[in-house]
Amino acid sequence: MLFLLKKLVGFSLLPLSSALGMMAAGSCLLLFRAPFRNWGVRLLLAGAAWLAITSNRGVGTALVSVLEQRHASQGPDAARRPPLSTCRTIVVLGGGHADNATLSANNRLSSSALSRLVEGVRLSHALPEATLWVSGPGAGAGKPTHASVLAEAAVSLGIPPDRIVELTAGHDTEGEARAFRTRIGANAEEPVALVTSAWHLPRAVALFRKAGIEVIPCPADYASRRNDDFRFSDYFVWDPTGLERSTKAIYEFLGLAWAKARGRI
Repeated sequence: MLFLLKKLVGFSLLPLSSALGMMAAGSCLLLFRAPFRNWGVRLLLAGAAWLAITSNRGVGTALVSVLEQRHASQGPDAARRPPLSTCRTIVVLGGGHADNATLSANNRLSSSALSRLVEGVRLSHALPEATLWVSGPGAGAGKPTHASVLAEAAVSLGIPPDRIVELTAGHDTEGEARAFRTRIGANAEEPVALVTSAWHLPRAVALFRKAGIEVIPCPADYASRRNDDFRFSDYFVWDPTGLERSTKAIYEFLGLAWAKARGRI
């Protein structure tokens, strides 16, 4: 119940839903007399302004870059040097999939999940002695777990099945960290390559370290490659790309604040 409530509250605070909520409430208040009508106008303007701000590509890029620049990318030669070269465990956090058996495993994965997995597979090829852990629970009875879809896609990308471990416990990042800590047991002090989206990595690293796991951050799925595509002209562009970047950043800021408030990081 707490998990569903957390998701519901978080969703209501995201840019699009909060902006539409303010505008809907404002529209309802316009049906009444002053001062309610005045508040209705204010809410309409506030919702429209919030949507415009968060849909700006420059704003979205700036917000998500704050998160994505926390941890450096593991470049082409990183696996040849410590600490990554000493790693014997790679953990890929899940990112969702479609339950459509007519599609291949890689095409069932969301764009975030696929990008994370590709980075995990790349590291697995560079570290042939490492075990690849893939994480994600099932959506319901009779449906494959997210971890099994990730594993199937990893096999199709050249990783032997005996090198893959599926982690199906935990419905969020905090739960995944606890489940991995339980499974890994006495080996928790060994460094673990943690692969997830660059914008999600600061919270994931903090939660895993709080669980007593020493992790090596391995970012993937960049929402904004600031050094490559950032331009001042982006501040004069309003589009779904800006809204998507703002949404990811605000979602993570809310997640970090919630984790800190509960003493989880």
